[in-house]
Amino acid sequence: MTRMQIDYGNLMHRAMQGLIAEVLRGVRDNGLPGDHHFFITFDTRDEGVEMADWLRDRYPDEMTIVIQHWFDNLTVDEDGFTITLNFGNSPEPLRIPFDALRTFVDPSVEFGLRFETQDGDDDEDEDEDYDDDDDGPGDDAPKGGGEVVSLDKWRK
Repeated sequence: MTRMQIDYGNLMHRAMQGLIAEVLRGVRDNGLPGDHHFFITFDTRDEGVEMADWLRDRYPDEMTIVIQHWFDNLTVDEDGFTITLNFGNSPEPLRIPFDALRTFVDPSVEFGLRFETQDGDDDEDEDEDYDDDDDGPGDDAPKGGGEVVSLDKWRK
């Protein structure tokens, strides 16, 4: 007889994706409230990611985008979102599946989510300092007091 087990890791993963989808729908409908802004890191190798070739060449593995002052054409569906962002005065559309997300951070309220990868290619220290990466969030990244939810402690 096979025993069924509850896959809490996958359930949390889907719940976190749903939370981000809900937040982005609110931004789509009402704009960014107050000082809220987002740093979203995603895996550019994910098969559903759509981006300009020159951006993929520059960010072959992972990219962090900032949704703050200027963005356009934000749409959200059950699988991901599309957005147009400005890269050096060049508006570029992006399609980012929720399954490609690695982190979602709102430094205005010190909130962050981290999605662990299934294949273990994310072996970096959990307390990664974004300031080490010139293309990362920089000084606005949370420096303590905020909670990053990590799924790796529940996965087998």
